Amino acid sequence: MRELIVQTTTGKVRGYVRDGREEFLGIPYAEAPVGKLRFRRCVQKKPWKDVFDAKEYGPAPVQMEGGVKKGSEDCLFVNVKRPISASHEGEKLPVFVYIYGGGYNIGYTSDPLYHGDAFADDGIIYVSFQYRLNVFGFYDFTTFPGGEEFDSNCGLSDQLTAMHWIRDNIEAFGGDPERITICGESAGGASVINLLAAPSARGTFTQAIVESGLPNCVMTHRMARENIMIFLEGMHYTEEDVPKLKTIDPYDVLDANERVQQRGQYRNPGMFLPGPVQDDLLPVRPIEAIRAGSAAGIPLIIGTTKHEGTTFVHPENTGFPNSWDMIREMFEKNDHSDKYPAVKAYYEACRDPFIQFATDYAFKMPAIKVAEAQLEHTRDVWMYRYDHVTKSGFESGMGATHACELPAVFKVMKNHPWSDFIFAGEDEADVRSICDEVHGNWVSFTKYGHPAADDWARCSGRNSIGRLFNRKSGTEQFNRTDLMKLWGDMRFYEN
Repeated sequence: MRELIVQTTTGKVRGYVRDGREEFLGIPYAEAPVGKLRFRRCVQKKPWKDVFDAKEYGPAPVQMEGGVKKGSEDCLFVNVKRPISASHEGEKLPVFVYIYGGGYNIGYTSDPLYHGDAFADDGIIYVSFQYRLNVFGFYDFTTFPGGEEFDSNCGLSDQLTAMHWIRDNIEAFGGDPERITICGESAGGASVINLLAAPSARGTFTQAIVESGLPNCVMTHRMARENIMIFLEGMHYTEEDVPKLKTIDPYDVLDANERVQQRGQYRNPGMFLPGPVQDDLLPVRPIEAIRAGSAAGIPLIIGTTKHEGTTFVHPENTGFPNSWDMIREMFEKNDHSDKYPAVKAYYEACRDPFIQFATDYAFKMPAIKVAEAQLEHTRDVWMYRYDHVTKSGFESGMGATHACELPAVFKVMKNHPWSDFIFAGEDEADVRSICDEVHGNWVSFTKYGHPAADDWARCSGRNSIGRLFNRKSGTEQFNRTDLMKLWGDMRFYEN
């Protein structure tokens, strides 16, 4: 392995050549959020004197994945991969920054799905970073006794700090700070939307891709208490016990956090799980901020999968309403009782009413609102839908479910649990075709500012042409007029 040294604003870092790429992994962009910095906003990393050995990914953030508690509070790291520099001497390369999803609850950059090798192989500098999750990143304890010892939006502050570090340092790695595309899926997609809206993110990127984001997963301080009260019950805490969270073992909060994931919908049907709150970092709800011009001039690709809801709607421990009683309660709690009959009639006509309801409510309808809001400030908006149902999607009943496009985005066709599930039993040529189609469009957008498909026209609103990713991809007229009329300006859990 050939040694590489790059000077950053925080110190020198040593990278390594692996498999035809140059990698700089696990670079700390912030001080470890431990001790007095637990539940405090991100603090920029102090410069180091020696050369930092950027050889391996840093530990994941604290989380419970598949029933296993894992990760570390010392988790704020950025990773950079690039093509062999000798072949790009003097050229500033476009930059693709990926933000992982996982419901603001799980996720980490060392997941091989997110290694980004295919982007580096296509002449792009690929960057990923970690941010705090769940209780440590997105629980708002500021309104509880002792709240002065807690900050809101710690995870969002991590993302903002990381983006500033990337903008300030990417040129040293051979990247072009004027061509930075950010991309994310699920909570990562929502994070991209939040960065489009956050005032202090302005200037840290130039383009954006939102995959299955949740634009409305933002709460007021008051509404954030609803989820946290379920968490406190799981901890067997009263409100006065909240300051104990500053010093307990970090893994001790994870079981109670799981209780929020499992019980939240039964307390407040349709409410999102803990995510960012409105505060000084995110003073205006994202769709409203974008409509007002917070991301003016930034080209955007945004879309969803066809069957998002199959991941979330379950007979037990459901992630979104799974009965008409729950949906009725959701509408009643938000003063929309008069709209409930029309909504019920609309979705009763669907094959899977509650799955379609979740798909539209959380993903499709707000994505269209984001696109329309951004169209007021740039013509460079493209929409897509991922409809590709593989054999496993058909046999499992998951369809084109949430996150099923990720193996295609990253061109990870096999040897990863999610890729192996999605593409099980598929013809290799078909797998390569959908990967080339999706990944190729993301690469073209990153390099040139537009998708690769010549017939993928710009969005013109709720009734316009979009890209349909499928076994044979192409363009289609997406007429969402009736859907948007049904939902209108209804708002939920925003007080």
